[in-house]
Amino acid sequence: MKKYFITGLLIWIPLTITFMVMAWIVNTLDQILLWLPRDAQPQAILGFNIPGIGVVMTLLIILVTGLVAANVLGQKLVKVWESLLARIPVVKSIYYSVKQVSDTLFSSSGQAFRKALLVQYPREGAWTIAFLTGKPGGDAARHLKGDYVSVYVPTTPNPTSGFFLMMPTKDVIELDMSVDEALKYIISMGVVAPPSRRSELPALLNE
Repeated sequence: MKKYFITGLLIWIPLTITFMVMAWIVNTLDQILLWLPRDAQPQAILGFNIPGIGVVMTLLIILVTGLVAANVLGQKLVKVWESLLARIPVVKSIYYSVKQVSDTLFSSSGQAFRKALLVQYPREGAWTIAFLTGKPGGDAARHLKGDYVSVYVPTTPNPTSGFFLMMPTKDVIELDMSVDEALKYIISMGVVAPPSRRSELPALLNE
């Protein structure tokens, strides 16, 4: 009975968690329908609610925004919009900080979160997985002697929170592991280990 019960748990737990996460995403994106006038909302028109319409509407808004911003007129509108935001003190700081981070993360030429690393944290002799985010800049780089890299050390099992560290390049090991594989390894608390692809690891940032 114990064997069958555990087998059943191994089937239902991933399905239940996946369903809960997807339901949360759908319910969150469906809140965009509240932007519409009450008479224009799908529930008022059809007489019943259809989950997922908000997801489709969100994707369409993002796609249309990208199409508009990709042409010359759209780029001018974006500049006007950003110039208006730049005049609002608090909003300016938040907007440009988030924009700089998002531009760095989603840039096709950027190296942020493109490499999985092995670092010693929180003390020497204890190892964990981190992600390369770039190199130190600004006044911080001026005070660092030698070659340093910036890394993000995520927490387990929630990798959206973590710690930002500036570490010597010699103390960092690049892993032959994709970012997706590293995230699975972190979220599973080391249970889902990716396969090893090579016996020797190359030096970090040798290109």
